[in-house]
Amino acid sequence: MNYLTKNALLYSAVTLLLLVSTTPARAAEWKAGVAKVKITPTKPLRMGGYSSRTRPADGTLTDLWAKALVLQDGNGTRAVLITVDVNNISRDMSMSVCRELHKRFGLERSSIALNASHTHSGPAMGKRAYYTFTDEQHQDLKDYTADLRRKLIAVAAEALKNLAPAKLSWGNGKATFAVNRRNNREADVPKLRTEGKLRGPVDHDVPVLFFQDLSGRLKAVACGYACHATTLNGYQISADWPGYAQTELEKMYPDAIALTWIGCGGDQNPSPRRKVEYALDYGRQLARSVEAVRSNNAQPIAGKLACSYAEIDIPFARIPTGDELRKQLDNKNRFEVARATTLLQRLERDGKLDSTYPYPVQVWKLGNGPTFVLLGGEVVVDYSLRLKRELGATSTWVAGYSNDVLAYIPSRRVLLEGGYEGGGAMLYYGHPSPWAEGIEQKIVREVHRQVKQAAEANALFVP
Repeated sequence: MNYLTKNALLYSAVTLLLLVSTTPARAAEWKAGVAKVKITPTKPLRMGGYSSRTRPADGTLTDLWAKALVLQDGNGTRAVLITVDVNNISRDMSMSVCRELHKRFGLERSSIALNASHTHSGPAMGKRAYYTFTDEQHQDLKDYTADLRRKLIAVAAEALKNLAPAKLSWGNGKATFAVNRRNNREADVPKLRTEGKLRGPVDHDVPVLFFQDLSGRLKAVACGYACHATTLNGYQISADWPGYAQTELEKMYPDAIALTWIGCGGDQNPSPRRKVEYALDYGRQLARSVEAVRSNNAQPIAGKLACSYAEIDIPFARIPTGDELRKQLDNKNRFEVARATTLLQRLERDGKLDSTYPYPVQVWKLGNGPTFVLLGGEVVVDYSLRLKRELGATSTWVAGYSNDVLAYIPSRRVLLEGGYEGGGAMLYYGHPSPWAEGIEQKIVREVHRQVKQAAEANALFVP
């Protein structure tokens, strides 16, 4: 019986016990803990996000951080959110961190979520077809990744140690710097924005969670936004707008640790870009939105915490044969050659290529507060808009870039339209083809299943 199967059985047993319990978890019974650790590289590393970069970083513009927020209801159910200022979190990294936290603290997989900021000004993480590094550069990144794993475990452990009675509240704000990059040329955005003619779907909501101690001091604020962290593209390490937002919030609330998580921003860019002052401004916009929520409409959270997690198999459109891959080795496109080489190595090792990928879907129900949906990959904005429409516009929070940044996750619309997010980017992620049709419905169906399960487990515990 593997780790995930054990977790699924344990979760089912825990859910059954909760359903038959008659002791409610009230607002005053919440506990929370928060911690942060610096993860800024200590030596020049190759950077992730842009294939045009040819050398390691040559400086640091802002520090990078990993932060952990732990929530615990009156029944002892815990959830750990870990936000990380890196371009990518792989499935291997997530599983390794989760196994260690399970071993040390008994945390189930459903109770742990990792969200990457996807900053394009951080170290190159994971494997990409466009990475052409020297052996020394590969070793430096391998060492950084191993150290990052230790720090992620340590920051979660510290947050657990810091658990204390808490008051939780939540609300939604607005920020408008994200633009649908599929429908608006970057050069045209200033004019289109001024004229009110920007096109394409966007999600400008800023979901916010506050954690206060019982004396009323704000100890943590976690907020999300559906937008790429691609304001900057130089050779200096930076957390981009999510980092500047955290800095602004921690200036605004000196006793608090600020966390930012990334929503369904796969087809959303900050615009305009390419200047540090833009990233600073976007961080300030997000911080002002959070302050407006705290001042005007933050609602207390009562009830219990319900957590679930599953991996569903999402299929590729087709799997190339060995002969097709060998022909691609003569391609003049180095990315095609790199992908073909990797897939041939896998074919030789395993005798086949996988026709599906294990896709992570996670749901946390926070009492009578929000339902938090965490999805893997670079999820396009259609998912958050649809799930909010179907599950509740203000009470549904949807994150992408969670637990495994495996590829772009297109909606049916984007898949059929094609383009970079619709399938072109699969080349750079090293996958054999675009996703098969039906991906959106499979993911949404699983979200609905978990949300229903969480609602049933939660129903008896809301005072």
